[in-house]
Amino acid sequence: MPQHLPFPNDRIAVVSITRHGIALAGKVVAVLPGATLFAPDKFRAEAAAAAPGAAACYAGKTGDQIPALFAAFDGIVAIVSLGAVVRLIAPHLKNKDADPGVVVLDEAARYAIPVLSGHLGGANALAGVLAETLGAQPVLTTASDARETLAVDLLGRELGWTFEATHDEIVRASAAVVNDEPVALVQEAGSRDWWPRHANGRGGPLPANIRLDVTRIEDIDPAAWGAVLWVSHRPLPAALAPQLAGKTVIYRPPQAAQ
Repeated sequence: MPQHLPFPNDRIAVVSITRHGIALAGKVVAVLPGATLFAPDKFRAEAAAAAPGAAACYAGKTGDQIPALFAAFDGIVAIVSLGAVVRLIAPHLKNKDADPGVVVLDEAARYAIPVLSGHLGGANALAGVLAETLGAQPVLTTASDARETLAVDLLGRELGWTFEATHDEIVRASAAVVNDEPVALVQEAGSRDWWPRHANGRGGPLPANIRLDVTRIEDIDPAAWGAVLWVSHRPLPAALAPQLAGKTVIYRPPQAAQ
């Protein structure tokens, strides 16, 4: 299904350090117009030919460019070995809310491997775009993607939904989803079109452990569910808050979606 990036193409950097990789980087820039190709200065001519008007060359070590790339771009396609990329980015990692989505693409364009910030950072979606446009195979290792189930931190994102939850609540709800625990999805607001044709969705039916039976949060039996996903504009009822603490993710659709 078509992939949707959570950032514009001009927030994507394509990094390559070899002649053959630079040629492929030019193809990546062509399918992601607005992206910028970064290459060592010694390959300036090759980079300019591969991505006319969209090449930026640097002197010195590639590792020295990482802080600036992390600060200026939301998505990075690295046509560099996986191990080298891990070593290059490791000293600069902060957290999943701040780090860019990083995808490694091999020089033959066979595999697109999300390495960092697969969901919130958009690396999985970026790998999907490369798969669609270059014929690469996306290598997705996040559990929700591998099992083709709901991604808690992506639910409703393309519909403008935001979520309210701590890191631990997201982790607990995500674990409940992928471990086939009963998960209540209580939708009181927003578009119902949040599963198919979206970054969160899949081609098949909603997994059986995610239940839509309850339509009001007051009707929830907290003890019956491993996690509760609540889509609403209302504040959480005070009487339920203690019982749902730690196991609930609240989603806020735009008011206009009612």
